Amino acid sequence: MASTGERKPYVTHYLEDDAVYSDAGKGERFADILARRISRRGALKAGAAGAAAATSLTGPRLRALGQDEPSFDPASLGFEPIALDAGDAVVVPPGYRAQPLLRWGDPITADAPDFALDGQTADAQARQFGYNCDWVAFLPLPDHTAASSDRGLLVVNHEYTNPELMFPGYLTPNPDYTAPASDDAPPDVPEFLTNPTQETVDIELEAHGLSVVEVRRGDDGAWAIVRDSEYNRRLTATTPMEISGPAAGADLMKTGEDESGTRVIGTLNNCAGGTTPWGTAVSGEENFQQYFANLGQLAEDDPVFASHDRFGIGPESSERRWEAFYPRFDVTQEPNEPFRFGWAVEFDPYDPTSTPKKRTALGRNKHEGHTSIVAPSGPVAIYSGDDSRFEYAYKFVTAGSFDPDNREANLDLLDEGTLYVARFNDDGTGEWLPLVQGEGELTEANGFASQADVLINTRFAADAVGATKMDRPEDFEANFVSGKVYLVCTNNSRRLLEDPDGADLAVNAANPRPENVHGHIIEITEDGNDHAATRFTWDPFILAGDPAQGSTYYAGFDTELVSPISAPDNITFDNAGNLWISTDGNALGANDGLFAAPTEGDERGWVRQFFSAVPGGEVSGPVFNPDNSALFLSVQHPGEGGSIDDPLSLWPDGEDGPGVPRPSVVVVTSETDPTAPIGAAPAVPASPVASPEA
Repeated sequence: MASTGERKPYVTHYLEDDAVYSDAGKGERFADILARRISRRGALKAGAAGAAAATSLTGPRLRALGQDEPSFDPASLGFEPIALDAGDAVVVPPGYRAQPLLRWGDPITADAPDFALDGQTADAQARQFGYNCDWVAFLPLPDHTAASSDRGLLVVNHEYTNPELMFPGYLTPNPDYTAPASDDAPPDVPEFLTNPTQETVDIELEAHGLSVVEVRRGDDGAWAIVRDSEYNRRLTATTPMEISGPAAGADLMKTGEDESGTRVIGTLNNCAGGTTPWGTAVSGEENFQQYFANLGQLAEDDPVFASHDRFGIGPESSERRWEAFYPRFDVTQEPNEPFRFGWAVEFDPYDPTSTPKKRTALGRNKHEGHTSIVAPSGPVAIYSGDDSRFEYAYKFVTAGSFDPDNREANLDLLDEGTLYVARFNDDGTGEWLPLVQGEGELTEANGFASQADVLINTRFAADAVGATKMDRPEDFEANFVSGKVYLVCTNNSRRLLEDPDGADLAVNAANPRPENVHGHIIEITEDGNDHAATRFTWDPFILAGDPAQGSTYYAGFDTELVSPISAPDNITFDNAGNLWISTDGNALGANDGLFAAPTEGDERGWVRQFFSAVPGGEVSGPVFNPDNSALFLSVQHPGEGGSIDDPLSLWPDGEDGPGVPRPSVVVVTSETDPTAPIGAAPAVPASPVASPEA
């Protein structure tokens, strides 16, 4: 039976960002701007001096930020909100059902074997659904212009692997381990040792990447995969890919295996992504640093050292130890290999023979998002976040215009355009600062001799132009109903704890809690509602956390009525423009979940919980089919923090399954009418929502 308890220390590098915080940039920290912004507008009162925004609502229902009345009032979200939950089963409101649709190891091609925990091979995994499903996209069939809601392609990212939950015997007790004297003292050595082998590493490589799977709704309303579909495909860490755009062929992109700097083997750590108006998928490579090792053996004055250090590549062996089997993961042997990761990867799900391309014009960072929207004049804007503490929010605007009548003409639009980074001002305005070599500080004298230099070292370029440091900017998406754009900042456990002015504010045993543990969401309106504009206005939409604690804000809605939410991560929108928010790292003592809130009308900001996951897992990648009758989402890394011998979860198969949790894509539908839109029911009478127990 699955045990309950806190996450254990074997996988801390999967849960937390290891990147080195840089104080080299000119920009202010966002918490300082946000506190002044809210205080001046009168909706909230800023917290103690020097702290991240601590706020309190001053009335039961405030249109407190000075917005004009909305021009439309979307349909009410009528489901009965569920409560925070800590059990080992997914939970949805009454009237809905949640069906695991794709589990790690499920065969997705006609010739793939069934999953067997003790019979895993790399060849089998390359034809089975990968591990740790994250972002999900639904692309209708027969092509991207179809309106079909009963048949489509699911494109799913597989962010990383948890070998301690994949391979029996991977963890062994460390004979040198001694329990620390107190809970606050770290152990001198790890409690467990990891035992990767060539076989397990090869399986892990094939478990990364993406899956493309055709799904259909049957006459009985149930969804199932089409196993013999011509579209079904795996992209993995061994799939050949092209490097395109301004950084292709640059010296820093060249390795011993690829002297042209235009070809790369595989994609790694694929997190949030997006689709384009021409029907391709754009997947973001995020925490790629964890696969590389031995930075400490490079000289600190080596030109590549500072860049690798900024991304958090470790000084010695990596925890995964892939470098012991593949030299390209050892920076002493291939110092340029990490430069070939951290990109946006575009590919065509409708063409299973197409070669994915790493689009370098979108910059190199820990990518999240990639939602695209066509601007009035024709170019396409793509929004993305760099998911690290004190990193930045970006927008890419194509040089060419979208042609709705010629798909082929759009397929390389992402190779030319302008990458911008956001600066948020105190007065509620902001600028998109261009990252263009030769402009402003981005000169050869400052280390940017070419546009390739700017894009390979995007973080340093954003520092130089004075962008605003954010609290882990993750998903960044446009609402197609209102045109407004929403930036999710998951949390920042080091906000003001590593002060660039030299104050000694680092976490210690007596002060272990960081400032912004719950995260927030920002609402952005582009100037003239033009997504190619270089100016915008912004407001806080949600400051997450326990509403009873008085440091939260829910777009002005009565906090007694909202569901508590913590660590917002991925977002999507339904056809009414309501915002759906998944969480990763709930700090309220319960499982992560999925929440919904109207963005306009009298119920603006009324957050209600719709889905609850299982211990150790996050909820990610929510997406609807075109008529909103099916909601697809991922439960990623269920049971993380446990092990095969000491599991935190056995979802979704339970005790009769293989004995391990399995990351899975879930589909949610109405229990009585599988074609009914999700959430489109009469409003539930307002009643207070219980706050989480202390």
